[in-house]
Amino acid sequence: MDATASIADFPARQGWVARLLTSLGRQLETYGHAMLYGGCCALALTVASPAFAADPPPLRIGVLTDMNGPYGDAAGPGSVTAARLAVAEFGATVLGRKIEIIGADHQNKPDLGVNIARAWFDTEGVEMVTDLTNSSVAIAVQALATEKKRVNLVTSTATTAITNEACSATAAHWTFDSYALTAGTGRALVESGAKKWYFITADYTFGANLQKTAAKEIERAGGQVLGSVVAPLNNTDFAAQLVSAQASGADVIGLANAGADTSNAVKQAVEFGLTRKQKLAAFLPFITDIKAIGLPSAQGLILTTAYYWDRDEASRGFAQRFMAERKAVPTMIHAGTYSAVLHYLRAVRDAGTSEAAAVSAKMRATRVHDAVFADGYIRADGRMVHDMYLVQVKTPEESKSPWDLYKVLRTIPGDQAFQPLAEGTCKLVRANG
Repeated sequence: MDATASIADFPARQGWVARLLTSLGRQLETYGHAMLYGGCCALALTVASPAFAADPPPLRIGVLTDMNGPYGDAAGPGSVTAARLAVAEFGATVLGRKIEIIGADHQNKPDLGVNIARAWFDTEGVEMVTDLTNSSVAIAVQALATEKKRVNLVTSTATTAITNEACSATAAHWTFDSYALTAGTGRALVESGAKKWYFITADYTFGANLQKTAAKEIERAGGQVLGSVVAPLNNTDFAAQLVSAQASGADVIGLANAGADTSNAVKQAVEFGLTRKQKLAAFLPFITDIKAIGLPSAQGLILTTAYYWDRDEASRGFAQRFMAERKAVPTMIHAGTYSAVLHYLRAVRDAGTSEAAAVSAKMRATRVHDAVFADGYIRADGRMVHDMYLVQVKTPEESKSPWDLYKVLRTIPGDQAFQPLAEGTCKLVRANG
């Protein structure tokens, strides 16, 4: 007689006894008739035994970035590579859990970015999200991560809102922001005599924030902003904006954009002959942009960066590991993503948990030390403070290799590079007095 068939034939009116036996019968059927000799009680003990418990779920980290758009080279797949290099350095597991890196393309759309992050948090077990790239995406995802009690580490966004009005106890802003990018570059050019400025600004949150912050620093240094014009994200024709900038009579045309937009604007400015009489200030060019522009056009540009691959032995070591995977040097976004993931994993290990509040507290209590940042720290507002570097793009004659593009003019100490804590608007700082 088939035991499982007999169990299944119990009529429903037998109540809970029938339902229990039916369930046990289905389990017996799944394990095969050979298991019947052990009886239903033996099966129940086997299923409940810790020796047969499932492996703990992996610790998943999500890299949410622009994979194919204007920031695809500066962030994109390279950020996924950088995160995986951090895991390789740390080790494949933490607290007995396998570490997994997953990536997705938000296409610079806040609604898409939030939907991806929500699915990650709700159904895919992602406990930390990083990169973000686009300011609007970063702000929206940070709000969601706070609600869902997940860690959010912004490594590729300039807006200072991340550590001001949008600040969170479980978030940190890592690599750079508009204050750090403009304070060094703007001050250096004003002090050199370039006092009148005109801006070409990306027409979204990042561009507006960058221009506002730059204008404040320029005026603080004794300069003057004559005006500005906006350009859409992923713009290919800057003719109208450049004509307006040329007509302004400004000493400096400030490019409050990034990625491919910066590359296109610089190339076209050179073609139009603007650089014969006016200087260009690119506030957020990445080394991949300089490479794309080429030294004949980019030479002499002054900019501020959080990382340069050829700065010291540690930075060169990370660059070599990255180049083995990507065939290009890492941008400061890639470097920041590596650093943030590594610091996060160390905090999970040291906190003994992946719970967001505990991990974030441990991250704030521990100095940041790795191949990119020698001695950083996270403030109460979430700002990761570290040195920045004022650099100048080399001439073709000065460059000795394909990626030998910068000469470091000076180091900007972290406490001078970033907005003073007292000038911020983070509610966490006010709450702590």
